[in-house]
Amino acid sequence: MVVFVIWAVVDFIVHGWILQGAYAATARFWRPMAEMKMGLMYFTTLISALAFSAIIGFVSDKKGLGRGILFGLLYGIGVGIPMGYGTYSYMPIPYPMALTWFLGTLARSILGGIAAGLIIRK
Repeated sequence: MVVFVIWAVVDFIVHGWILQGAYAATARFWRPMAEMKMGLMYFTTLISALAFSAIIGFVSDKKGLGRGILFGLLYGIGVGIPMGYGTYSYMPIPYPMALTWFLGTLARSILGGIAAGLIIRK
């Protein structure tokens, strides 16, 4: 649950503040706010956070802060590249949005790795 809360906060900062202007400039690509499925968005974040934490807790033979940071970094690259640059390759979004999606995903993954690494011990 800690990873979920961290990820929800980072998502709010990235998507609600940092990218607010970019989303307004590309409004034709997104659902109107009234049609957004926020419950589904939080549900998918919860499932991702649980899977992320389970991989660290059940699959990794080493535990602790260092392993959490390493896993967060690798996970962030693996998920962030397709999120930012994969989307940029087929959707006409501005490059700064793609970069911010990648960096935001990387940051939230590393922060989640730190939290999981501190919580999940042998």
